[in-house]
Amino acid sequence: MRQNLNFSLSLTLICGIFANFSWVIPVQAAEQVILTYSILRESVSVDELSDLAKTGSVSPALKSYLKLANKNPEDLRNVLNQSVNVDPVILSKVLNSFAGNYVLDEVGQIIHTPSKRASRESLRGALVTSAVSDRNIQVVEILENYPTSELHVDGDRLAEIYKQIQGVVNQIPRLPF
Repeated sequence: MRQNLNFSLSLTLICGIFANFSWVIPVQAAEQVILTYSILRESVSVDELSDLAKTGSVSPALKSYLKLANKNPEDLRNVLNQSVNVDPVILSKVLNSFAGNYVLDEVGQIIHTPSKRASRESLRGALVTSAVSDRNIQVVEILENYPTSELHVDGDRLAEIYKQIQGVVNQIPRLPF
């Protein structure tokens, strides 16, 4: 019990320090997303997806690609803006558990590193980083906080991420933490 309390306090302190000083620490973040719909693949900048999520503005290249993929930019915007409220400390505990690793592996089939190696760790970092500042995770924040310069996203399954994260968050009250 005491060890769990010490762990929780340490993790809370680390998250708090990170939240307060994250603007000082240079962290590599995703710059390019290889977005796949069916057999179509396109390299899209994270900034383009962030602009779409925040303002609804669609770059000409992204607009052309989505039209070719027969996808509505507004539908992609809605997926990117889906959010889940979660305590970052509890999220970190859950994601470091057996069940959390399973969920990370499942989500890692949708968002992953180019080599598909270290996707679990990269995804865990992106999720916790996204939750630290405002106790909320948006799909677009996961892309913005992904710790590799490039990531691959299965656009056809992108909406599943929200459902999987929401499922984990809904289970948190029942977990023995």
